Amino acid sequence: MKYQRVKPAVIALIQKYRPPRIAMTLVVVAALLQLLVPLDPLPSVPLAAALVGSLGFAIMLRAWWLFRIEGTAICPTARTTTLITRDVYALTRNPMYLGMVMMLSAIALLAGALTFYAAAISYFLLLNIVFCPYEEQKLRATFNEYDAYASRVRRWI
Repeated sequence: MKYQRVKPAVIALIQKYRPPRIAMTLVVVAALLQLLVPLDPLPSVPLAAALVGSLGFAIMLRAWWLFRIEGTAICPTARTTTLITRDVYALTRNPMYLGMVMMLSAIALLAGALTFYAAAISYFLLLNIVFCPYEEQKLRATFNEYDAYASRVRRWI
């Protein structure tokens, strides 16, 4: 499978801003926009929000714990020492990111505001277009078995 080299400007963006900080910033911006320009609310779905948010948090926490057990860095720009392919990583190559997208989606379901849905979608797109390709390129360069892993496990779900 061919892949393009990640541009230096993208690497600089990744080094400066970490995904959790970006997620928090998007939630704050969504809240401010909703306060400044209130749009007609969508239905709030608290039960779905609780389920999606809890599952997302559990997935993210499990992935984080596996990194901790293996002693490998969580930061996208740090040196990766272990390719984890078991547990939640057998279901998705990006369980931490998936968990965070699910938690942002849960906030949108609870708030019932378009600004929060836009934040969740924006976050997903940023991860998919910027962060994932950077990390995949790095993993391909580090681990010979990454291509085989990527061919059998989807990026998301």
